[in-house]
Amino acid sequence: MIPNKEDQHTEFKTSFSEEVIVSLVAFANAKGGKVYVGVNDKGKPVGVDLEPESVAKWINEIKQKTEPSVIPDADIIEMDGKTVVEFSVQEYPVKPVSVKGRYYRRQANSNHLLSATEIADLILQSRNTSWDSYPHSGTTYLALSEDKIKTFIGKVNLAGRFRLPDDPREALDKLGFIQDRVPTNAAWLLFAQDNPHYNVHIGRFKTSSMIIADKMISGTLFEVVDEAMQTIVGHLKFAFDIHITGASTKRTEIPEYPLDAIRELLLNSIVHRDYQSPTDVQIKIFDQRIEFFNPSGLYGNITEEMLATDSYKASTRNKQIAEAFYLTKDIEKYGSGFVRIRKELLSYPQMRFFYKNEGYGFTAGFEYGNGTLSGTLSGTLSGTLNSSQEEVLNYIGINGGCNASTIIVSLGIPRNTLNKIIRTLTERNLIERRGGKKNGGYWQVPNDQQ
Repeated sequence: MIPNKEDQHTEFKTSFSEEVIVSLVAFANAKGGKVYVGVNDKGKPVGVDLEPESVAKWINEIKQKTEPSVIPDADIIEMDGKTVVEFSVQEYPVKPVSVKGRYYRRQANSNHLLSATEIADLILQSRNTSWDSYPHSGTTYLALSEDKIKTFIGKVNLAGRFRLPDDPREALDKLGFIQDRVPTNAAWLLFAQDNPHYNVHIGRFKTSSMIIADKMISGTLFEVVDEAMQTIVGHLKFAFDIHITGASTKRTEIPEYPLDAIRELLLNSIVHRDYQSPTDVQIKIFDQRIEFFNPSGLYGNITEEMLATDSYKASTRNKQIAEAFYLTKDIEKYGSGFVRIRKELLSYPQMRFFYKNEGYGFTAGFEYGNGTLSGTLSGTLSGTLNSSQEEVLNYIGINGGCNASTIIVSLGIPRNTLNKIIRTLTERNLIERRGGKKNGGYWQVPNDQQ
């Protein structure tokens, strides 16, 4: 039987040509597949004329034009009075396979021409290793910070997943982070004394072209994760569940996005990025959306469709970096991040989780389908503050010390309206003014003082 459509493992061709060889190479670099010669793109047999040596000649041409040589299985099928030739090939254990010096890989129902980085990834996968496990050229152990290694050892031993010796060099040896007395790329990225200069670029946008704030974060990976998370939280809005009983006010803060889900996407960007790419990790924060761009496409055989199932087999681009973050309990078992994100989003029913693989990079994030934080969580909030009051309170919380003129310009609120809001928030002991008339500003009152 011939499948009724082209897919990850099936290709139709009306006649034998070099495109048949390209498809077989693409299948060999993925999970294998079959090419049916004598079938049109709608899956209908149109037949192919064969001479006694036709199939043998085609197999020889495939063998000569591929490296390492691809020798497919071939079967002749008779269907509806038409002759169809079926070529099949398994996934090759040693990759990548090329046709006339060009490399392809099957993605969905098409053949994807591989970039230099993707070719390197395939080589590492076939050797069951990763770039970060190779020695970092020109580096010695002295280039690493023993203080950073000791901090890592403490976190690992406290997490309890593995026990490391107290001696920094012995600990790295035990993890394989030193190869032939040279630190691996992972060790350098995690513990270098100097800045490795792999940046995380965070921007707060009002529109796609209007940047309100911009920050570049650079350092070793554990440092970058901590600083980037602090920066992101500093740009988020918080709604408040406010209850007033007599003279006392109790406030519960509700973040604009679930913070554990934000951290998962941040860690995904750091742990799984392509460190051979010069492009930065980019995080964009909008009024109703936050998105993370990782300069590397999905790794291995994982597809967007697999990510939606939550049952795919993990494939790790940076094995040693992932191991380090796993041992400190910053990440759980590989491949479970999206499962945890979806669980976190159950408390945010109006929020959409999106992701897209674009070959050169992977984008993922969250956005509100309708309204903003205060609107979508209206069932949770007490309603004692209206949307304008919440907006001003959020703004003061993020921009402590701001004055009325700054608030008016930033939020576009008329002065008379702002004066009423300031009076209400002050009377409820949610904000306070500090400093003189000229140099003073407004601050949120800490929870324990309300």
